[in-house]
Amino acid sequence: MPDGLGTGAARAFELLEPLVRAATVRVHPPRGGYDNPRNDWSGPTWGSGFFIAPGWVLTCAHVVGEGGAAMRLAGRELGITFQSGPDGATGTVAGRVECVLPERLEERRPGRRALWDLPDLALIRVLSPISHACVWLTDRAGPHLDEAAYFGCTEELGVPEITGRTTRLRGIAAQGAAIRLGDEDEIEAGMSGGPVVDLARGEVVGVVKARRSGGGGGLAVSVAQLRTLPMAATGQTGLYRRVMQAHDLYHYDRHLSDLDSRRTWTDVHDELAAAESDRYAGRFGGRGRLTPGEFTTLCGLLAELPPPGSSEAVRELVEQARGEEPDTAVPAPLGWRDGLGLLHDPPGVGGEAAAMLRYATGVSVADHREPPAPGADEELWDWVRATAERLWRPLRRELGEQRERGLAERERLRRAHAGMGPRGGARTPGGLPSGPSVLLEVWAHGWEDVHDWRVSVLAGPARPGRVTPVASGVRARPRDLPEVLRAPLAEGFRRCDTHEAAALLEVAVEPELFGLPVDAWTVSGGVPVGVQRPVVFRYPDNDAGPAAAGRWARVREGPLLDQRADCARGRPRSPSPRWLTGLMDNTVPVLCRAAAAEPTLGALRAVREAGYGVLVGRRPPSGLPVSCAPFHRGLREELAEAGRGEALPTRFQALRARTHGADPDAYWAAGVTLVWDDPSRALPEDEPLQGDL
Repeated sequence: MPDGLGTGAARAFELLEPLVRAATVRVHPPRGGYDNPRNDWSGPTWGSGFFIAPGWVLTCAHVVGEGGAAMRLAGRELGITFQSGPDGATGTVAGRVECVLPERLEERRPGRRALWDLPDLALIRVLSPISHACVWLTDRAGPHLDEAAYFGCTEELGVPEITGRTTRLRGIAAQGAAIRLGDEDEIEAGMSGGPVVDLARGEVVGVVKARRSGGGGGLAVSVAQLRTLPMAATGQTGLYRRVMQAHDLYHYDRHLSDLDSRRTWTDVHDELAAAESDRYAGRFGGRGRLTPGEFTTLCGLLAELPPPGSSEAVRELVEQARGEEPDTAVPAPLGWRDGLGLLHDPPGVGGEAAAMLRYATGVSVADHREPPAPGADEELWDWVRATAERLWRPLRRELGEQRERGLAERERLRRAHAGMGPRGGARTPGGLPSGPSVLLEVWAHGWEDVHDWRVSVLAGPARPGRVTPVASGVRARPRDLPEVLRAPLAEGFRRCDTHEAAALLEVAVEPELFGLPVDAWTVSGGVPVGVQRPVVFRYPDNDAGPAAAGRWARVREGPLLDQRADCARGRPRSPSPRWLTGLMDNTVPVLCRAAAAEPTLGALRAVREAGYGVLVGRRPPSGLPVSCAPFHRGLREELAEAGRGEALPTRFQALRARTHGADPDAYWAAGVTLVWDDPSRALPEDEPLQGDL
């Protein structure tokens, strides 16, 4: 029995150790690399890693960054030595770093012996087809603070080998991104990148990151941080979803296979459950939770389906199945499997099994992003119905009724998607998606140059007034806002983006902050936010005045008329409220000067009071004064081609893309901003954050 472990945890370590060691690898220099001049695979150990899916190794970014401070991390080749058979024989293969987290490590790498920024993860793709084992990753976003074990490559006896040691998980850090490891044993340098296993649940929850100087224990990275992998382009399946789908299908196939008698992860989960039967029994005498075999099967059947269209679609199904809103403080659920992780220990009567079966029923009738494999959704439903047989009769009837309603709703959505609404009305092309959007609120301190901020998810017109918080902060300096908001905005985008379109970013600020260059900030991939998605500004209050509804409807319908509001033939002017009120309802006021300066600031307020919900501005070029004539001329043509206001947010996104791509005909659009105060997307009415007084 390992020192310090209880009887149950010692037995779990005994059962899990062979499975974890078989999937853990040694990471070292590539054949013939600068750190391996002998042209073999016996170079120094950089660290450890482990297979999470066929052909995919997870490790730490600082492991793949060993020995090459000037080299790019992504695309780098290295050596992977792994266990290739049940007898402990090893094999070696080349691997290539597919991506690292956070992405900015490529440009801002820490100095030698410095702690790398979280989440400090790297995903390696093996370059040859090989046969190997994979670990079982947790589906939960947070770890269970209990007895655990960590594994990695050590050289205590003079040769590299994979060993395991036991500890306890002591808590979390960095808002859940890191896990604190106890000091029951010492973490050696070569163990960085190895897996951390929850012995109570039999699943990998973390990646060894760092050891505490001068003693045992250290830090691990939560595997839930894999959800922060860069999002795919619209219409593509992201890397996270592809890898996790392969992970679940691997374990599903192993569970169903009878080609060998070696223990699988599901077999070990069964033995752990038998040793601690009340863990799976729940309050309903064996009916409260799915058995390990049922859970593996459910994950496999979900992996057979196309991935969800958006994170919010998963959250909505989870809320319906769980009976309450899921935790919003965890990374966005990107796959169907992630939704299962939000269904453990639900409130009320029924237990996990009932919640997961309700969720699976919802998935079986979802309007998938692409047609599933023939019969895949029916196979999931057949499994749900068969599994419910061991539960109680009211649940079976409830699931059947839920499926009938879901099929009817799916048919309605498909008709609408084909261009016909439920009453035969045609869709309006070129408009914004009606789903959730990301809301950024920024408040300036009047007495000093710092800002408070908040990032949220607006549910959209379908669920007016619903706001889900993502993150908030206080007292950020203006020059620090892009870096401070990088991670919160990325999380918001992950929750709202769909396979069809990137979500709208709404920036609710006072008029003096309409010049905030949010569209020029970068969140991922080095591409400005305004090129990746529509970005609009909004007034922070919901009071647009009595004339707003009529003007909004006319601007949406078009045609659009442009009207200079803060200049006349290039000279500054302050428009009178009476003049603004007398303009045609389909007018789009245009402002060409800095938003925070007079007379433009006064014009912004006057335009608001006159009921205009759509107006165009810009951040004037810095340096010598430049004529605003090209801006007004180009904008007049753009508004005429748009025809109606509904198309403006996406057309302005295209304009920014042309400017970013150095199109000379779009240079006039540099710094263009759009105020888009949609009355159907109500803003929260609570008070702004208050910084330190």
